[in-house]
Amino acid sequence: MTERSEGIKKRAPAVTPSDEGGLMTGDPLEEVRARAARLRGRTERVRLGEVTVRDLCRYAIAVGDDEYAVAARAAEAAGRPVIAPPMFLTGILSWEDGPPEDELRPDGLGAQESPCTEGLPVRQVHGGQAVRLLAPVRAGMTINAERSLTGADRKRGKAGDFVILGLRTEYFDDSGTPLVVSDESVIVLGDGDGA
Repeated sequence: MTERSEGIKKRAPAVTPSDEGGLMTGDPLEEVRARAARLRGRTERVRLGEVTVRDLCRYAIAVGDDEYAVAARAAEAAGRPVIAPPMFLTGILSWEDGPPEDELRPDGLGAQESPCTEGLPVRQVHGGQAVRLLAPVRAGMTINAERSLTGADRKRGKAGDFVILGLRTEYFDDSGTPLVVSDESVIVLGDGDGA
């Protein structure tokens, strides 16, 4: 996705170091919960940019749907609308170029994809995702997103304690038409846990 007149647009961090603060409780998982409590109810609004046919084709090829890419280019050449693959918006981990390798966390994620965990000795894994497709996404649309933290629950499993973060991302176009809603869970583990 590209911004027409602004070039590559960087997304503001969802949580800044000053929002997260330093380790306060001595227990990293309890600190994740405390940070989440401070962020609950806040929404991060981001203008992602314009969807291009190239973006859609690159996504399709990356997920092994070469036929989509051929059909999309044919539709574009014929002047017909190009509809995005259903999971296009939610399939993009980050709309930025991505952090340099030396800025990745030990679990391989960038800080943007790691809410409430900056500076803490924790790891994260994806817990699941529920997606509602509300309207088609077309090449040429400008996409906006609102992301919010919906919960942080501490649980105990066989490998030890963990926190499940709930995140909601709502995607919409410039006119405000809702396109997709994604509810996902992220599992936060202490570095000493056996997972």
